[in-house]
Amino acid sequence: MSAPVVQLEDAELSFGARTLWSGLDLRIEPGQFVAVLGPNGSGKSSLLKVMLGLLPLTRGRALVGGRPVRRGSHSIGYVPQHRGFSPDVPLRGADLVQLGLDGARWGMPAPRKYRRQVADVLAQVEAEHLATRPVGSMSGGEQQRLRIAQALATDPGVLLCDEPLLSLDLRHQHRVVDLIARRRREHGTSVIFVTHEINPILSVTDRILYMMDGAFRVGTPDEVMRSEVLTELYQSPIEVIRRPGQLVVLGAETAAAAHHDHDERLPSHAPVGP
Repeated sequence: MSAPVVQLEDAELSFGARTLWSGLDLRIEPGQFVAVLGPNGSGKSSLLKVMLGLLPLTRGRALVGGRPVRRGSHSIGYVPQHRGFSPDVPLRGADLVQLGLDGARWGMPAPRKYRRQVADVLAQVEAEHLATRPVGSMSGGEQQRLRIAQALATDPGVLLCDEPLLSLDLRHQHRVVDLIARRRREHGTSVIFVTHEINPILSVTDRILYMMDGAFRVGTPDEVMRSEVLTELYQSPIEVIRRPGQLVVLGAETAAAAHHDHDERLPSHAPVGP
């Protein structure tokens, strides 16, 4: 077995008396696509912040490439949730991508080496035509494509994606997933993909980390996305219905609402659906 690109060992993350997760062991091999699911407040985005070196673990270790995580590592690329740019933002597509190489140089002419790298990653996401366009004039899907290019600018071995499909229509969701899956396939990049909706990424997902109210399960989609497993996590009846290329989870919204009534820090939502 190859050395893991990402490794969590007995990891715990707490805020005061509240523990988001504890005893988390996770090993991600080169080129693996890992989906992170669960309701709001379960610690999905906090997991990414740990990997980015923005949050220290309460206990345990977090390693990337065999080394402790650190802030600003070029070994990690980060794709955030989609948020639109104002039409008057003085930023071109190539400028946005360049921020992934040296954010401190924003507004300054790009060195020759940066121009080559920016052109290369724009080609990887088929966005060469967006290089000189103002980002505020682009569609949400075009902007998110540039954010992927920005995340890939340092040629990272790990790509962290924090709900990058939110606010995108179905066509652009599939386009974003295709771009990330192609990067994984062609470059062996490992992907940690936080999402509320498993179906757009089901066909490319190798493993799932499902978080719920301090508990979690790790395994293949067939191992985790089962009625008995989710029922145990939610402590409430959950039914998983399988259709070709699709999963439908029934009862999760009601179960999450019950947890919300018990603890106001856990908003209700349906993690996956048709």
